[in-house]
Amino acid sequence: MARVRTGVLISGRGSNLQALLDAAASPDFPAEIVCVISNRPGAGGLARAESSGVTALTVDHKAFATREAFEDALHGALSDQGVELVCLAGFMRLLTPGFVNRWTGRMINIHPSLLPAFKGVDTHQRALDAGVKLTGASVHFVSAEMDAGPIIGQAAIPVLPGDNAEALAARVLAAEHQLYPECLRQIASGQARLEDGRVVLTRGAAPDARLVNPPARG
Repeated sequence: MARVRTGVLISGRGSNLQALLDAAASPDFPAEIVCVISNRPGAGGLARAESSGVTALTVDHKAFATREAFEDALHGALSDQGVELVCLAGFMRLLTPGFVNRWTGRMINIHPSLLPAFKGVDTHQRALDAGVKLTGASVHFVSAEMDAGPIIGQAAIPVLPGDNAEALAARVLAAEHQLYPECLRQIASGQARLEDGRVVLTRGAAPDARLVNPPARG
């Protein structure tokens, strides 16, 4: 079975990118990372791609007069590499509806909260300020509305007494590194698919699976 040709868009150090590269290094992983594209020259994730033998490209958004011109160049670079599926991994540019529509159902993103809670930025501090007892990460298809596309998978993390935003972020990031490759695997293998605006999974959690915080007394 042919592996799904996947491109990863980044802006920074590429922490989640590395998790995807590591997963895709296995020949039985159903997605192949064929290119990594950054909108920022010198982004750390480009070196990660090169170290893995993956094509590393820069499409500098500052070199274009309009967002649409930048996105046309980005789309062209992805198409030139034969990309079938796009993963956003710390890509710090808001995409126009026009670009999103070009890749509808073929572009996914990871967000550090249990969507639909805490869309946007500063998610960890906002979770702490709200007093939630569980937070986490979500992988979703990209839609024209920010952080609002159909959810593919989620990982829940308990908020611990004494947590600050930095400590919480570190634990959520560790969960992201497990969640994102698994969601990519399920999409690329067809085990997760879009139906009527929702993601249907062929394999989910056990019916009695649960995470409770604070935990019940033993």
